[in-house]
Amino acid sequence: MKKALSVAALMVALTGSALAADLPSYKAPPPPPPPPPPLWSGFYVGLNAGGTWGNSNNIWTSSAPISSFPGNAGLRFARFSALGASGVSQGNISGFIGGGQIGYNWQFWGGRLVAGVEADIQGVAGSNSNKTAVTAAGAFPFFGANEILTTAITTSKRLDYIGTVRGRLGWLFTPTMLVYGTGGLAYGGVSVSTGIAQFNNDCAQFPANCITSAAFSSGAFSDTRVGWTAGAGLEWMFMPNWSAKVEYLYYDLGNVSYSSGLLATFGNTFLPNRLISGVVSQSQTRFNGNIVRAGVNYHFNWGAPPIVAKY
Repeated sequence: MKKALSVAALMVALTGSALAADLPSYKAPPPPPPPPPPLWSGFYVGLNAGGTWGNSNNIWTSSAPISSFPGNAGLRFARFSALGASGVSQGNISGFIGGGQIGYNWQFWGGRLVAGVEADIQGVAGSNSNKTAVTAAGAFPFFGANEILTTAITTSKRLDYIGTVRGRLGWLFTPTMLVYGTGGLAYGGVSVSTGIAQFNNDCAQFPANCITSAAFSSGAFSDTRVGWTAGAGLEWMFMPNWSAKVEYLYYDLGNVSYSSGLLATFGNTFLPNRLISGVVSQSQTRFNGNIVRAGVNYHFNWGAPPIVAKY
């Protein structure tokens, strides 16, 4: 009897195992793969806007006599004329900027470093300053103690456009956030001018025997200047293929020196139409300043292999 029960139990166990083997198997689906890290390598293009302001706003004008009417009186007048036509005026080149950029990035060293090159150009709006500095050379004692020589020096300084060609090297402290330094070549369209008007009250003091009451000269410079730039920035990949950045740059386009013309004073009732003094003037200034701007870039990522970064 016991033997029969054991055989029956064994058959039931075997039958249950066979039925369980025939049942379908269910497994939980695998977790989705993590999204790939942002891809910084490749070409990009973008737009930017911001502001700029100059560092060196002074325009210096220096003058020297080159001829005078014979005698001490003519020489003294020429020296006073040169003194009055020398001075400094302001020429701020602050303004709004807007333009575009194009560049290429290489992502390397486990995806943590990003190196690249970038070229940009911006127009400058509102960068035009006109200033007048008035100097009084004081009384000149060769005709009368109350005779005064007054000079007005009017200057204009402008930055029309500014562009750069730079290298960039940055560190990804998160997959989407790049902090970088940058530097390279800067170029810009600059213009500056100086006008000098000189007046004396000799005819008011001695109308029957005086020199002319006014003399004028002017000069200008306009060209594309090349210099250097350096700065830093922060760029955020806020969605696939799109990034936003903020950036600071210092630029220096160097010094500019130009002739401000010949300031010639002629006789009036005293030696009519005779040259009393001739003064040549030279002006100089420096074009350097700061740029703060924000921008947005579109990254093409053409043919770039995916990089698995380790953070």
